[in-house]
Amino acid sequence: MTAQPERMTEVLAASGPQPSRAAQLMLYGRFVGAWQGSVVVHRRDGTRREESCEVFFGWVLDGRAIQDVWIAPARGDRDGEGSPGDIYGTTIRVYDPGSDSWDITWIEPHTGSHGRMVGRQAGDDIVQEYRDEDGTLWQWRFTEITDDAFVWLAQESGDDGASWRLRNEFRLARVG
Repeated sequence: MTAQPERMTEVLAASGPQPSRAAQLMLYGRFVGAWQGSVVVHRRDGTRREESCEVFFGWVLDGRAIQDVWIAPARGDRDGEGSPGDIYGTTIRVYDPGSDSWDITWIEPHTGSHGRMVGRQAGDDIVQEYRDEDGTLWQWRFTEITDDAFVWLAQESGDDGASWRLRNEFRLARVG
């Protein structure tokens, strides 16, 4: 059998969730589509930066995973090579039925940021947690979720979750 020449994006993308796990996959599947908004980056030195952002979620890998792309500033507001701290990264989210959780990998080549985490529903929110190389506990939280909007927060804790410091705050609205 001879493989048909196809573009990688055609074989990566899927039209929807795998039917056998569709209900569980909708934890993140509800975000499939395009989003735009703003992000506030809270730096460790106390300064902050606010800029435009855009996020795209889609079904991938035969409908067994969700992939998203986070861009800040938004492509229309970028200037050439970008600045330190600009974001153009991707997340792959795969549901694990054995643990009823999500295995998540984030990669951002411009800043060199990457992380593996576990995601779960927590009340009305979705919470993802991981530890970075220096042992800092990170929590990424989807909150204030509606059909047409959500807030995404990144927080860090140096005391195992006794206190949290807000690092990034995305406020997004669905496009279209």
